[in-house]
Amino acid sequence: MRNKINVIFTLKFLNISAMKHFLGLITIAAVALTACNQASKTDDGFLAVDTLAQQKNFQAEIDGKKTDLFTLKNDSGMVVKITNYGARIVSVLVKDKNGKYDDVNLGYASIAEYQKDGMFLGAAIGRYGNRIGKATFKLDGKEYKLAANDHGNTLHGGVKGFDKVVWDAVQNGDTLNLSYTSPDMEEGFPGTLNVKLQYILTNNNEIVMNYEAVTDKNTVVNLTNHAYYNLSGEGNGDILGNLLQVNAAQTTEVDTLLIPTGKLADVAGTPFDFNTPTAIGARIGEDNQQLKCGGGYDHNWVLTKKEGELSLALRLTDTISGRCLEIFTTEPAIQIYVGNFMNGTVKGKTGKPLNYRSAIAMEPQHFPDSPNKPNFPSTVLKPGQTYKQTSIVKFSVVK
Repeated sequence: MRNKINVIFTLKFLNISAMKHFLGLITIAAVALTACNQASKTDDGFLAVDTLAQQKNFQAEIDGKKTDLFTLKNDSGMVVKITNYGARIVSVLVKDKNGKYDDVNLGYASIAEYQKDGMFLGAAIGRYGNRIGKATFKLDGKEYKLAANDHGNTLHGGVKGFDKVVWDAVQNGDTLNLSYTSPDMEEGFPGTLNVKLQYILTNNNEIVMNYEAVTDKNTVVNLTNHAYYNLSGEGNGDILGNLLQVNAAQTTEVDTLLIPTGKLADVAGTPFDFNTPTAIGARIGEDNQQLKCGGGYDHNWVLTKKEGELSLALRLTDTISGRCLEIFTTEPAIQIYVGNFMNGTVKGKTGKPLNYRSAIAMEPQHFPDSPNKPNFPSTVLKPGQTYKQTSIVKFSVVK
């Protein structure tokens, strides 16, 4: 009888031991599977670029207002990070043709670095994007003197434009609503201007930018965004091999200070004709007076379109990564700047220097110096009117 009991006890013990061993194997397998899943996630490079801009480094107080970093994500895995300091796009994380992530938008890792920025990285630009000659204009017979911050001219709104103020921000899912009230005579511009800017990230990998503005006095308005893109990723070489296509038959001719002369110049037969996809660097070194004025491309293309129509302005393709960027806009023109004044003295959030021609800025806009050029489309905004603009930056992959 005792032997029988011992046998039963031994069998039960063995069963318990086997069960523990089995459970142990399951636990080991689960840990291994989790590790494999984590490895597969990190293999696409997402974690490496997602941590370049962290919210804690953007939470501060400037001019008595709190700054922060807001993250928009879509179902396709695209991520866009925006700070309310200057309503700036900080990061744009998208996959290449092999499924690898890069941050294709130039930016900094902290709000402190943005406060020292002199390149308008990712910024909302206002009240007047681009240049106003001699920092003056006349409106209703009165001359207004503006802040001069570019060789005696006004560039991107002056010394403290919309890129250097803290916007009020409210996030609702993948939409960020920003607003700013520019007081009467700020940087020399008349009228209190109430501005709204909405960033929307769609599941089609589009960054939609909707602008609205109203004023209590006659004024001039020209809003845009000054994001710099490198489709191979921030700090990864230059953009001269990118293929650029621009839907434009003319540019606004400029002088040596990049102020429009008032003449519209046909692009046909010149290095400015990008109606068919052409490498940015293919003709940038040609003996052309307009190229000399800008030190390369830094010009306003007059888009071929109907007034106010939301249409394709340009397409940019990086054949190495396979990434493609398209810009749609309701604006009549677009400024294209290929980093001619970048010199590598500043480092971006990757820690790499922002070198000469290592990025391209594409800024939907009205024409530069329109307040002083009556033949250009008007930028005057009056009480009772609403300034409206929609611009879309869309990303895709060509395999």
